[in-house]
Amino acid sequence: MKPASKNILITGVSTGIGYGAAKQFIQRGYTVFGSVRTPDDANRIRAELGESFTPLVFDVTDAEAIAQAAQFLTNHLAGSGLGALINNAGVAIGGPIQDQPMDVFRQHFEVNVLGLVQVTQAFLPLLGARENHPVRPGRIQNISSVNGQVAIPFMGAYVGSKHAVEGLSHSLRRELALFGIKVIIVGPGAVKTPIWGKGTDISRYQNTPYYPAMQWFLKQVESAEARGLSVDYLGKWLVDIHETSRPRIRYALVPNKLMSWTLPRLLPVRAMDWVLGRISGLKPTKH
Repeated sequence: MKPASKNILITGVSTGIGYGAAKQFIQRGYTVFGSVRTPDDANRIRAELGESFTPLVFDVTDAEAIAQAAQFLTNHLAGSGLGALINNAGVAIGGPIQDQPMDVFRQHFEVNVLGLVQVTQAFLPLLGARENHPVRPGRIQNISSVNGQVAIPFMGAYVGSKHAVEGLSHSLRRELALFGIKVIIVGPGAVKTPIWGKGTDISRYQNTPYYPAMQWFLKQVESAEARGLSVDYLGKWLVDIHETSRPRIRYALVPNKLMSWTLPRLLPVRAMDWVLGRISGLKPTKH
C-alpha cells in the first residue's frame, strides 16, 4: 500500500482555526482543499495561500453542494485519496436557553453536528472507507471545544452541539476501526478568533432577568478572545496531530489549562455551579 496521501480537506477555512490550519499544512508541504461559503472567499484565500490551496464552495448544511464537491474531489484526485478530513466549520451564538430563538438553536445543530456528519459521510470513501483504497487510510480530526465537556452559561446551544460532536466522534472512531481510519477529537479553549462574539447580540435580551449576567458574560468572552491561542499555534498543533503515528483520542488545547480545563472537570458539579453563580450573578434573588 502506498504512503498516506498528502491531500488534506478542511471545512470552514475562510477565517479562524480553519484558515490557520490550511496555512500550516501548506507550509509543511501538503495540498489543502478547503470549504468556503462564497466565491469571493474562495478567490481571496486562493490568492493568499497560493497554488497548494484549492477552494471548495459549499456550506456544510447544503447536502447537494457537499455531494458535488465530493464528486469533484474524487475526479480531481484521480483514484488517490485524502490523508485527512478536519471538520472545523462551526457557529457559536450566545443566549440564555429560555429566550434564545429556536431557529438559532437549530442553526448550531445543523452546522456543528449534522453538517459535520454530512461532510464526513460524503468524503469517507476518499479517506479509505471502501474496498481497494489505493493509499493508507486517512484520519479525521473533529474540532470540538473545551465546552464539549465543560458547560458554561449562555452558550447552551453551542455546548449541546459540541457535546454531541464528542459522543459522535467516539462512536465513529469505533466504527471506522474496520477501515483503519483514526478519529481524533480536538478541543480548543479560547482562541483569538471572533467566533464567540460573531452574531451574539445581547441587546435582544435586555428585557430579560438574564441581561446583567449576560453583560458580565460578554466581557468574559472579549477578555478570553484577547488572551486566547493564536490560529497559527492551533494550526501547527493540527499538523503535528496529523503526523503523530499514535495520536491520542482527545487533545485539550487550552490556555490557562489549570483554571479553564483541569479544575472545572475535577471540582464537583455543584461546586462549579456555586462558583459560576457567584461571579456571574446567576443565583436566586432574596425575597
